[in-house]
Parts: sequence; C-alpha cells; structure tokens
Amino acid sequence: MMTLEALSNEIAAKASAEGKAITDAARAQAKGIAAEAKATAESTRGEMVARAERESSQLSVEVVASARQANQKRELIARREELDATWDAVREKVGSADLKGRADTLKALLAEAKGAGDDMVLHPVAIDRKALTGQGFDLGDDVDGLGGFTLESADGSIVLDFRFDSRLEDAWKSNLGAVNEAMFGN
Repeated sequence: MMTLEALSNEIAAKASAEGKAITDAARAQAKGIAAEAKATAESTRGEMVARAERESSQLSVEVVASARQANQKRELIARREELDATWDAVREKVGSADLKGRADTLKALLAEAKGAGDDMVLHPVAIDRKALTGQGFDLGDDVDGLGGFTLESADGSIVLDFRFDSRLEDAWKSNLGAVNEAMFGN
C-alpha cells in the first residue's frame, strides 16, 4: 500500500509541479503580453499624438489662409463699392447743368465734329440742346446721356458719339489704375 500511497504522492507532486510550471509560464507569458501591449499602446499613442499635432497644424494653416482670403475678399468688395460710389458721383457731377467748363467742352466737341461732313444730323443730349442749336448742323431728336451729342449720317449708316458719357467712360477706364492708387494707395 505504500507503493500506492507513494505513487499517489508522486503523481500529486508531479501534478503540483506541472501546475506550478504552467502557472509560472502563464504568468511570464502574461507579463510579456502586457509589456507588448503597453509598448504597442505607447507607440500607437505616440503616432496618434503626432498625427493629431500634424492635423492641428494643417488645420491652423488652413484656418489662417481661409481668414486671410475672407479678409481680402471683404477688402475687394469694399474697394469695389467705393469705386462704384466714386463713379456714380463723377457721373452725377458731369451730368450736372452747372458743370464748370461745360460750354468749353461742348465747343471743343463741336470743333472736332466739324470735320465729319455737312450732311450729318446732330442729336443733342436734352440738357445741351439750347447750347448746340445754330451750330451749323441740322438738329435731330434728343439722345440719352450726361451731355454732348451724337452725329448721324443722313442715311443712318454712320453714328459718331460725342457724348460726355463715352468720353468719361474712356477716361475712367484708362485712368482706373491711377484712381485706385489715389484712393487706396496701391
């Protein structure tokens, strides 16, 4: 019976030793898995932080660029509104009956128009009809404009524009750079 009891003790001792070895191996493996998980977590955390910082930096650049673009757009719109208001004020001034130098301007335009020929019909802007009457041209119907006149050939095939509108528009377009410089300094 001793042998059976010794055998039983030996089996129990072996089982206990094998259980301890399995438990020790499991603990070692668990430590290794935990260390690997911690390293992976640290690496992933570092990558996520780096990516978040890159994205934050990029977003910051984009937000600044977007704000700068919005400011430029607002500035351009404000400049455009100011230029439009200036253009309207200039047109109002040129279209005024008491424009200083109006009579001299009409005389200069008439002198220029004299070379167009004798068979031309002068169509005045209503505000200047009285000043243009008796200037050597047949008078036709009024035309729209700020001042001046148009000349039209008898057959209607040629129309020459001597209105203040077209002259003013040409002057405005050719001097728009200088106007911008005077108003906005750049």
